[in-house]
Amino acid sequence: MIHIKHPSIEQLPALAQLFDAYRVFYKKTSDVEGAITFLHERIEQKESVVFVAEMDGELVGFTQLYPLFSSTNMARMWLLNDLFVHPEKREKGIGKLLMHAAQEHCKRTQALGISLETEKNNLPGNALYPKMGFTKDTDHNFYYWENPSFSSAQS
Repeated sequence: MIHIKHPSIEQLPALAQLFDAYRVFYKKTSDVEGAITFLHERIEQKESVVFVAEMDGELVGFTQLYPLFSSTNMARMWLLNDLFVHPEKREKGIGKLLMHAAQEHCKRTQALGISLETEKNNLPGNALYPKMGFTKDTDHNFYYWENPSFSSAQS
């Protein structure tokens, strides 16, 4: 049986292992200790909402949402920034359950909706999101500016 819930502080090391695997998937250097610190800060400071999937007492997936606001709609929105299921546990509907938890959280908080971004080559994600009612935005251009003086050692 798969249970979707918010992680406890005791589950932070297991969540950090999944978070680290997620980051490595996106070609970042493994840093489990950094993952523990980052996740602890986000959760402790209430800067994100995390849901985990637990199966047979083991964490097998997670999603993390960050708050956003739409000025034109004068409403809260959520950014689904992270969704990851352990590769050996895929094809069991875990991603779908995590997405459903995010959508229910959006409804409970009376938010306008959920925004997400994924790489074009993320085939599982690009197959899942439309099934969950997400539509691809073809009306807007998204731009990104990277701070040339940013150093991950500062954070």
